[in-house]
Amino acid sequence: MCSIYFSRLIMDKSWMHKSRSTIEYKNGLNQFLDMAFSNVSLGGKIICPCKYCKNAKWVDRETTKEHLIVDGFMKGYTHWVIHGEDTSSSQTTFQNLDPINTLDDMDGLINDAFGVKDSDTSMDEEPNESAKKFYKLLDDAQQELYPGCKKFSKLAFIIRLFHLKCMGKWSNKTFTMLLELLKEAFPTMTESLPKSYYEVQKIIGALGLTSTKIDACPNDCILYWKEHEKSTSCHICNISRYKQGEINEVADDVSSVKHKKIPAKVLRYFPLKPRLQRIFMSSKTSTFMRWHKEEGTKDGSMRHPSDSPVWHSFDRQYREFAKDPRNVRLGLAADGFSPFRTLSVTHSTWPVIVTPYNIPPWMCMKEPFFFLTLLIPGPSPPGNNIDVYLQPLVEELKVLWEDGVETYDASSKQNFNMRVALLWTINDFPAYANLSGWSTKGELACPLCHKDTWSKYLYKSRKQCYMGHRRFLDDNHPYRKDANSFDGTEEYGQPPIPLTGDKILEDLGELNVKFGKKVSNNPALPYNWKKKSIFFELPYWKDITLRHNLDVMHIEKNVCDSVIGTLLNLEGKTKDHENSRLDLEDMGIRHALHPTILDSGRKYLPAACFSMSKKEKDIFFDILQNVKVPDGYASNISRCVQMKPQKLSGLKSHDNHILIQQLLPIGLRKVLPKHVRTHVINLCTFFRELCSKVLIPRDLVRLEEEISKTLCELEKIFPPSFFDVMIHLTIHLAYEARLGGPVQYRWMYPIER
Repeated sequence: MCSIYFSRLIMDKSWMHKSRSTIEYKNGLNQFLDMAFSNVSLGGKIICPCKYCKNAKWVDRETTKEHLIVDGFMKGYTHWVIHGEDTSSSQTTFQNLDPINTLDDMDGLINDAFGVKDSDTSMDEEPNESAKKFYKLLDDAQQELYPGCKKFSKLAFIIRLFHLKCMGKWSNKTFTMLLELLKEAFPTMTESLPKSYYEVQKIIGALGLTSTKIDACPNDCILYWKEHEKSTSCHICNISRYKQGEINEVADDVSSVKHKKIPAKVLRYFPLKPRLQRIFMSSKTSTFMRWHKEEGTKDGSMRHPSDSPVWHSFDRQYREFAKDPRNVRLGLAADGFSPFRTLSVTHSTWPVIVTPYNIPPWMCMKEPFFFLTLLIPGPSPPGNNIDVYLQPLVEELKVLWEDGVETYDASSKQNFNMRVALLWTINDFPAYANLSGWSTKGELACPLCHKDTWSKYLYKSRKQCYMGHRRFLDDNHPYRKDANSFDGTEEYGQPPIPLTGDKILEDLGELNVKFGKKVSNNPALPYNWKKKSIFFELPYWKDITLRHNLDVMHIEKNVCDSVIGTLLNLEGKTKDHENSRLDLEDMGIRHALHPTILDSGRKYLPAACFSMSKKEKDIFFDILQNVKVPDGYASNISRCVQMKPQKLSGLKSHDNHILIQQLLPIGLRKVLPKHVRTHVINLCTFFRELCSKVLIPRDLVRLEEEISKTLCELEKIFPPSFFDVMIHLTIHLAYEARLGGPVQYRWMYPIER
């Protein structure tokens, strides 16, 4: 009898989600305690499952009851296996479920779309309109397709039918004709089905599977929205809004032929508000949106963006925003990719993705919390004109900052006004230029050194080099006056001070830059500026200390390629070649490496200290070919090693990550002179420490000092052509980590995956 009683108790746990002051909660708690203490051993104590004990402390019945009334159950503890619940009862529960739910998990689909669980339906306050739509759709998902149908629910059948339409590439008209045929052939069984594709689209739209289409100029000049919504041609380049039309309907005479207007270019915009609201509609995810304030570890180390000076500085400047921990901080990422499987087609489609940073580390930067907001069509990348396509998103971000949006918080059972702020952008170096407005090419390519970038054009190699790292050393460092070991000059400069938002606005002033591929009469801009970024329309953007992140992933990859290519003298990848030696000759430094003319008339390049001999290459390649790593740690790098001829090929970004941080220091232990391998290994160590999951501010200050010394040592070893902008950017990575926190939340790995 007792087992039957407790099996019923296990089936009904709705009291757990009620207020702890209600009679239902107290009665349910007493039943839970009866079960937990029914098989207790001597001592009369159980493990307390309250919010603070978390199944770690042994206490008596009265203390347990007090804890669970005052603090409540720990999060997620709904299956009481530690306190005597029989797991077999939950299995029988699933076996007795309605066949509809076993064949198609419509409740799960709706929960995923809205972020709500069935247990969230108990409310203390009337839900807002968005939450009401969820509960209405949940009821519809339980309807049978026709009376007595156990295989499909109404919603499941519609989604399966819509899936066939997408896979089979049916036209909208054909899909409507199929629905009409089904209703005509089976009138009593298909009475609940929608009549047309339009009605199906409204149902699918309630699941969040739709987007807003905005026509765009093919030359990226304007969007046809707001004041240009009804325009038929671009007022900047005068090109038509539409393609050559397709014949939609043919009449008896030629004059009455109708043409279907097809937009030449269409931007797809996925509104941000409903998806952020859905995070709060689940009591599970809504509590995690306060994690950064309520549960984050506060010990001075940085484990999460909420521990960073950027976050704290924003809180100090905007105290009203920071008062409510539910207000959302976002990161924005943009990059191009080819949607076609073949590489022979040149096409670049640009998705723009945002991700919230309120959530804990084990959820942050994970795929379920990546929200696609814009899909910018190809075939060519938007480049500097990306601001045209960002207008709808920036407009929505302004509204979410200034006015906010009413949101239902399932954890507190109340509505609140949710506000949103964009914290920074994440992008590779070319996209950095598109989003920030500072050109990342030419003599002022470094956006952090800006107008004070040290660069020199190498006439033989036909490229810019970026050295001048002695500026970052102490004022009294002996390397500052050592002209012979470096570029032939003494260094008295100071490290550049990064630009603030106010300084940028002061330099750019009131600009009127026109966008578009055919626009050529834009005003001249100072230094390397191409535009004033559209993000400065956000009222708070100028006050953020780290607006755009340097991508550690791509920088690490390029540095690894340059180092390995130069050390192994790989064809096409080495920075040491005849032209680089001629550059040394032009600069009048390192005379031992200058090309010499042999008696036969051929040029001879003396061996450099950083070039591996044949024997050293054999040792290095043998290590890489025989290395074994744990499953899932890295790809099989040995497959990228070719012994005859000796070369590395097919390395991915993560392969370079493992190579420079783990394998390269091992491979260099018995090769190259000590003064060369020591400084190359120091560079590898810098990246390994920089990518730590926990960053300590004083260690980052040390890393800033060490990387400046390491780059100066490398300037004494490698030719100037080695120092492209990617090598130079490493000097700023520790500084950005000191501002923004761990790099795992600010690099492109999760975005590109």
